[in-house]
Amino acid sequence: MNQIPMTLRGAKKLREEFEYLKNVRRPAIIQSITEAREHGDLKENAEYCAAREQQGFCEGRIQAIEAKLSNAQVIDVTKLVPGGRVIFGATVSVKNLDSEETQTYHIVGDDEANFKKNLISINSPIARGLVGKEKGDSVVIKTPGGKVEYEILKVEYL
Repeated sequence: MNQIPMTLRGAKKLREEFEYLKNVRRPAIIQSITEAREHGDLKENAEYCAAREQQGFCEGRIQAIEAKLSNAQVIDVTKLVPGGRVIFGATVSVKNLDSEETQTYHIVGDDEANFKKNLISINSPIARGLVGKEKGDSVVIKTPGGKVEYEILKVEYL
């Protein structure tokens, strides 16, 4: 399986979710299943069916997180030599040359991406267009809304 790029913060959040699911959520679901079994016939027991469904989702998520963490390539950009180029983990300030709006994006792994918080996936069109560029470069990025031209104002490694 391919390595999955991840920031330190992203890896930490996945580990926290993993620990929560294994140590809190899983035992609570098992308790719910035990209580539902005591109510009698399992075929017509909605509580039992719901608890078993929750158990399936929980176990699936635990397996998915285990796979991601075992294949994670955790990158700490603060330990990289700042070369001024946009790389995975960099924080990039850009100016939309059409609308004159400025925006700051942090390039992260797929699991960490949250566009509302300006955390964009390394696999997004914007990130792919910015990677390898430097402060002062202009780049045209093909987005779902059409082509947009950006100027890179600042590249930081936080």
